[in-house]
Amino acid sequence: MRKQSLGACLVFMAAMVAHAADHEVHWKYGGDHGPKAWGGLEPEFSACGLGKEQSPIDIRDAKVQALPALDLHYKASGAEVVNNGHTVQVNLADGGVLNLDGVAYRLVQFHFHTPSEEKVDGKAYAMVVHMVHTSADGKVAVVAVLLKEGRTNAALAPVLGKLPQAEGAKAPLAADFNAGDILPADHGYYKFIGSLTTPPCTEGVRWQVLKEPIEASKAQIAAFRKLYPMNARPVQPVNGRKIEQT
Repeated sequence: MRKQSLGACLVFMAAMVAHAADHEVHWKYGGDHGPKAWGGLEPEFSACGLGKEQSPIDIRDAKVQALPALDLHYKASGAEVVNNGHTVQVNLADGGVLNLDGVAYRLVQFHFHTPSEEKVDGKAYAMVVHMVHTSADGKVAVVAVLLKEGRTNAALAPVLGKLPQAEGAKAPLAADFNAGDILPADHGYYKFIGSLTTPPCTEGVRWQVLKEPIEASKAQIAAFRKLYPMNARPVQPVNGRKIEQT
């Protein structure tokens, strides 16, 4: 494969993040094709085993810094819900942007993991929402929203209430979806450089993990776990990375 074609393929995979169901190697979260084996399943997955800035991580000893407020400009967008064989993902036609250091990252999709892949001082949450953004040159930024059991989440009800049950199934949402409605009131965050948490585990991803969790009901969490009881990659070594917080 020519370098140009390979680069385009990796950009596409980064944008989709959790979507690899159509790949001939069906990586999994357990067994012989589980996380420990990902790096050896395909040459392009090598970063999963050899990378030094892998995600997720256990966020500890984050240094308080005068970080800028997250410059989020989300908006209502047409949306399609997809069961891709690894998670449930919501693809957004025009979900808005996250501006980081003068670069616009377009919100292209969000998806779920249970339990939360990120931990904070060793604590995992019931779930996490990964909101995936890409820049014009194919770089990736993620805003992670931790989720704990509590009240029914009205914003996520259109998604969690009608999850596609079969792998490969997809359905448009009846109304436009504004991903900003998912966010907690406080946008304080942890910041670090990491990777995709699924193969090919590409590094250089800009991570912003919101400090305040949101809530979802026991029934909403159970609906997702009925499909995916566990779809979280184990935490990875920090390897001296800088972790900052607001």
